[in-house]
Amino acid sequence: MGTYCFGIDVGGTTVKCGLFSTDGTLVEKWEIPTRKENNGDQILPDVAAAVNAKIEERGISKDDVEGVGIGVPGPVNSKGEVPRAVNLYWGYKDVVGEMEKLTGLRAKAGNDANVAALGEAWKGAAAGSSDVIMVTLGTGVGGGIIIDGKIVTGHHGAGGEIGHANVDHHETESCNCGNKGCLEQFASATGIVRMAKKELAASGENSVLRDMDDISAKAVLDAFKENDPVAVATMEKVGEQLGGSLAIFSCVTDPETIVIGGGVSKAGQPLIDCIQKYYKEYTFSSCKETPIVIATLGNDAGIYGAARMVL
Repeated sequence: MGTYCFGIDVGGTTVKCGLFSTDGTLVEKWEIPTRKENNGDQILPDVAAAVNAKIEERGISKDDVEGVGIGVPGPVNSKGEVPRAVNLYWGYKDVVGEMEKLTGLRAKAGNDANVAALGEAWKGAAAGSSDVIMVTLGTGVGGGIIIDGKIVTGHHGAGGEIGHANVDHHETESCNCGNKGCLEQFASATGIVRMAKKELAASGENSVLRDMDDISAKAVLDAFKENDPVAVATMEKVGEQLGGSLAIFSCVTDPETIVIGGGVSKAGQPLIDCIQKYYKEYTFSSCKETPIVIATLGNDAGIYGAARMVL
């Protein structure tokens, strides 16, 4: 095995890059801009240039580099091909083939949420766990499932798309994916705001949220921690949807650890308590004591997981 490897996390604005030793130590991290013009055709060449420049800067032989792992915001099949990545303006892209050609190094590619889950399972909140479910609560809801230490990719690269599991067959509003009733519509930051507005309209309770011109998820979560009645009612519904969904997934995969990440997870233990209450109520008896924990790697989860893919 080589001495080093690279972990790359491609985002819509920046690409996070990490140089790791193969024992999992982060040697250096840096960022480059994500150039999405011309259908994002410069993104992978820019990544390759950044990798090659770092190798030269540090005087590393390519023989000492185990490979490059890369996470991207879109479905990735087992061959490292992306059929489409809307946020990068990509159509079909052979990520692994292109990266190997541009760098001369072995490459692996995965969906960014799956890769982040692998990072948390390797060096984060679920370190030491070989079976993990991770849910990332941000603008949307991302997910990743790790079984026996490996990412569940699925036939179409859609394994772990937890945010688009249907949790309400009666929902009339559409999700960004085009379906209706997705978990993302309830448990994401935008979903929490949507739920809070519905609760305000249906409830006569006093609430600090009524005086706000522009409600944010942070405002709802802050009010929730202060026992604001509308915020509490909102988060009870969010907790039931998310806890109930995790209960179903746990019956399928029986995880050792469940990890909650993303900006919404900054609400901390009160959020976990709300999720866990419904998770325990709904899940199979053998899974009831599965710990639900807050992610610890933050924005670095993607580069850690990408590095782990090539090891």
